[in-house]
Parts: sequence; C-alpha cells; structure tokens
Amino acid sequence: MIGKNSVVSMHYTLKNDDGEVMDTSEGKTPMVYLHGANNLIPGLENELQGKVAGTKFSTTIPPAEAYGEMKPEFVQVVNKSMFEGIESIEPGMSFVAQGEGGMKQQVRVTAVENDDITVDANHPMAGLTLHFEIEVADVREATPQELEHGHVHADGADH
Repeated sequence: MIGKNSVVSMHYTLKNDDGEVMDTSEGKTPMVYLHGANNLIPGLENELQGKVAGTKFSTTIPPAEAYGEMKPEFVQVVNKSMFEGIESIEPGMSFVAQGEGGMKQQVRVTAVENDDITVDANHPMAGLTLHFEIEVADVREATPQELEHGHVHADGADH
C-alpha cells in the first residue's frame, strides 16, 4: 500500500480541460517516485496515498494542489539588452534569470515586440486544472539510500 517512504511505479496520462494529452507514460517505462518526499504535485500525491499495485483511477487536480494559480506579478516586460549575447529571441524560449537578491529562476519568453521582451516566471502549468488517468504498477519500500537522498535510485545506482 502506498504510504510515506514507498517507492511507487505508475503509468499516467495527463490531460488539460479540453481533453488534450499534455504528457503520458503510455508506451514507455512507468514513472517512479518516492512517496512523501515532495517529488509530485501535492494533489496527486494525496490521491495516490493508500492505493495498491494494480489500482487504476482518474482524478482531477485543481491549480491550488498542482502548480498554483497564475501570478500576474511573475510576468514582466524587459529590454532586449537584458539578453546580452543572444541574437534571436523568440516566444517559447526559456532562460535562467537572476532576480532580486541574486536568486535564480527560470523564465519563458511569451512575447517579443521590437526591443520589448515579455517573460513569465510562472510554472508552465500554473493556473491549469490537471486531469490524470493513473495505473499503479508497483509499490515497494524505499532503500535507506533512497530515503537519505530523497529520491529513487535506478537499479543499483547510488549516484
């Protein structure tokens, strides 16, 4: 049964409100994570709690339990000169920006108009309601090394 410190293998399909597939493990190896180590969005981790291998279910996770609401203050227009040494800047490009106090954060370019570049530091899935179809493939106890490192190790790997 899935609980804190379980290693969970699962297949998933993630869809948006329009039913479009945004991501899936279908046709690939299952996703593996350490339950209770904040490696998944909170809403999905809560839904998985107590499930067993072989369980299939669908769930809808609101933004507050996923990547949060869109924060307008995370969107700003900056001058092209901020992108020193980069010749062509296009919407969809991602950069690591240094914010106030020297903190680094990833931003996406959402618009380019002459020398004005609009960047967004919101998570790309912020504000979205996420629809999951889940199949729990396997559940096991985490190894001491996995618990120490806070994530799952691939077969025998230790870093």
